[in-house]
Amino acid sequence: MKMDHEGLNIVVILVISFCLYKAAFKALAPLEAVLFDVDGTLCDTDPIHLIAFQEMLQEIGFNGGVPIDEEYFIQNIAGKHNDDIAATLFPDDIERGLKFCVDKEAYFRKLVKEKVEPIKGLYKLTKWVEDNGLKRAAVTNAPRPNAELMISTLGLTDFFHHVIIGDECERAKPAPDPYLKAIELLNVSKDHTFICEDSVSGIKAGVAAGIPVVGLTTRNPEQMLMTANPTLLVKNYEDPKLWACLEGLGKKAGDA
Repeated sequence: MKMDHEGLNIVVILVISFCLYKAAFKALAPLEAVLFDVDGTLCDTDPIHLIAFQEMLQEIGFNGGVPIDEEYFIQNIAGKHNDDIAATLFPDDIERGLKFCVDKEAYFRKLVKEKVEPIKGLYKLTKWVEDNGLKRAAVTNAPRPNAELMISTLGLTDFFHHVIIGDECERAKPAPDPYLKAIELLNVSKDHTFICEDSVSGIKAGVAAGIPVVGLTTRNPEQMLMTANPTLLVKNYEDPKLWACLEGLGKKAGDA
């Protein structure tokens, strides 16, 4: 079976891309740390956030009482800090928007205990991180009660050495501050660390911090994530591309 020129070009591009991102990860050796976002990166929470926003916005007659759809959620809410969400939803009454976001987070916490699920392959990666003695931190724009609840529900409270919250830094994501704070607290080099993220805002924060980012296409479209320039995009933590890059990176590379 012959391959046309277009098909051949695609194969060549894929091979070149694989070589480039594998080389980028090889440069991280010896790996010292892995940093994880929380929402959409440890667990698929966007559907839970969407439900909370839909129900609460409909109650107050937002958008004429018509529930927001997933496209609106992705474009205007997903991965963003609550200050920005409040300004988007209530541009003429920011204080009301901030109060709404506080109430929404409380409702989200009620839902999350019943509905949260880990991203596929998460525990495979966390075991690899532990087995190789790497340092790790959770870095998120979520309020601390949300972040700690999700981490606890997933059984990862003892896994993380630090939990860094955007609100507790000078600037939240997409500014690099939360990731730079994680590097400082863990006392590691950003040249030997990589980040796992799932949103444009989060990827931009990692790139701005000068740290390679693995982007997960959990919910956000691949084309959208690519605009933030991640080092690598994967479907989940079982993606062969991820493990091809991790090969030989661990401190116990022979067992990796």
